Amino acid sequence: NRMLVTETMPLPVKAKQSKTFTFNAMDKASQSATLENHSLTLEFTANPAWYAVQALPYIMEYPHQCSEQIFSRLYANSLATSIANSHPKIKNVFEKWRTEDKQALVSNLSKNQELKSALLEETPWVMNALSEEDQKKNIGLLFDLDRMAGEQEKAIRTLAERQSRNGGFPWFPGGQESWYITQYLVEGFGHLDKLGALSEQQHPDAMRIASKAIAFIDKELLDHYKELEKRVKLGHAKWSDDNLDNMVIHYLYARSFFLNKNISKDLRKPYDYYLGQAKKFWLNKGLYQEGLIALALQRNEEQTTARNIMNSIKERSITNDELGMYWKQNYGYYWYQLPVETNALMIEAFQDIMQDQESVYQLKVWLLKNKQTTHWKTTKATASAVYALLMSGNNWLLEDKPIAITIGNTKVEPKHTQAGTGYFKETWDKESFPKNANQISVNNPNNTIAWGAVYWQYFENLDKIKIFKDTPLQLKKELFRESQTDRGVVLNKIKEGDVIHVGDKLKMRIELRVDRAMEYVHMKDMRAAGFEPTNVLSQYKWQDGLGYYESTRDLATDFFFSYLRPGVYVFEYPMTAQLKGNFSNGVTTIQCMYAPEFSSHSEGVRVLVE
Repeated sequence: NRMLVTETMPLPVKAKQSKTFTFNAMDKASQSATLENHSLTLEFTANPAWYAVQALPYIMEYPHQCSEQIFSRLYANSLATSIANSHPKIKNVFEKWRTEDKQALVSNLSKNQELKSALLEETPWVMNALSEEDQKKNIGLLFDLDRMAGEQEKAIRTLAERQSRNGGFPWFPGGQESWYITQYLVEGFGHLDKLGALSEQQHPDAMRIASKAIAFIDKELLDHYKELEKRVKLGHAKWSDDNLDNMVIHYLYARSFFLNKNISKDLRKPYDYYLGQAKKFWLNKGLYQEGLIALALQRNEEQTTARNIMNSIKERSITNDELGMYWKQNYGYYWYQLPVETNALMIEAFQDIMQDQESVYQLKVWLLKNKQTTHWKTTKATASAVYALLMSGNNWLLEDKPIAITIGNTKVEPKHTQAGTGYFKETWDKESFPKNANQISVNNPNNTIAWGAVYWQYFENLDKIKIFKDTPLQLKKELFRESQTDRGVVLNKIKEGDVIHVGDKLKMRIELRVDRAMEYVHMKDMRAAGFEPTNVLSQYKWQDGLGYYESTRDLATDFFFSYLRPGVYVFEYPMTAQLKGNFSNGVTTIQCMYAPEFSSHSEGVRVLVE
């Protein structure tokens, strides 16, 4: 009747901040005679900006041969070369990862198994962890400068072969040229040029490819305009209508990196028309599109409208002390509805248009907090995020001052810290438990955010476990009895002390609240030994816009969420009371496997069956 309970407290600290945290959950230790301390673990990352760099090999190792992935390899190699050559301190970090600090390249899913509620091997995500580990291990290869130069040349050669005579790129070889794919490559060349990672002097072949691609998207815009002209003549459209679609908006942004490449006489009229449309109809185009329009107008000497757009965007933003600056909106699956890419674009816009360093800092905080709980699974998201972190403000990769942490009366002096990230982990067993461990002080002297967590593990009787609400994941567990009435089925809540009878139909209800996007989340609902679930088949389910896998076991029902959006979710499953007795109904536990510091559990209660 005893269980090992893990309770966690995240420790987020902003740049140049000293903060004291109180772990209120530890007050239980003095209130329960049956609670027995097991261990206290502290883990901390001094510079999370390096996690974005560790995501770069994913771009390079992506196996498919489509045009945008070949370009992504060129992008990753060019960024990596630029990063490695920018400072000897950075080059030393890569060298240490390759030779001494092998733990730096372990997947976040595989780390801290002893602190997780489900072993990775028992979850559906074991292969995800292995693939992320392989990607990180390739970081040593990625930052081998000789190899990078060869990879760059190979990617440029392949792109040159893939490009059609008129400058367009198909998605896969043999396909039709795609306006969007070609434009995406032009945008990427613009990013690399802006960062100085792929200049015309060093790589004239790459810039020749870019020039031909620009000619192709110019022609696509001209054709688009001619189609509109035909529709106006037929009376199906008006010049004064809103004729600004997403492809044109993306064109104006991608083309704005290369205004030094002349706009031809034929193109000037359509270009000016769509620029005028952007000035007039930017509102309500969607956050990502508004950011693209603002940057395009800024680079075309329309600073007043660009600043008006950014002021409007800022008014709609939310700034949270821990999560930084973000927007509340429904993200989707189109290229202009993706959260990481949108945030990265906003960093570029607030930097270039507003020179608003505070907003840039807050946006970078959101980007890194997003990386804390999710695995960037697309090359596009990773490329956008790394570009945004490198193109603006101070170079966070150079920040390496040690973080000062005190737990109670004990000053933490880690035996080993990871190169780059500054990550370390310290554990105290029940014999060496620090005094006043519920008071934790952290001083961050760096210009970047830092984060960590404390994990308290203890043994306690099942029905004495109290509810834990101190993290962004919150659980509430309730038991109901189903009764047939003349109005149909009615659910009556069962309170502690209420008697249940053998044969009663019951319903378990779990309410889950989460305040940020999380990936790889495991929820385990224990149930009384006298209850039998009606549904015994494990299956994938879909409800309220959430997909999850439900697995029924003898002791508990497991729920696995690959992706959890912020919100409130309710889960119910039916059971019957099969056996008489006095049972512990167990607790429901939940934990983000990618960031185990985010966990929670319900309270333990007893049930009486007669």
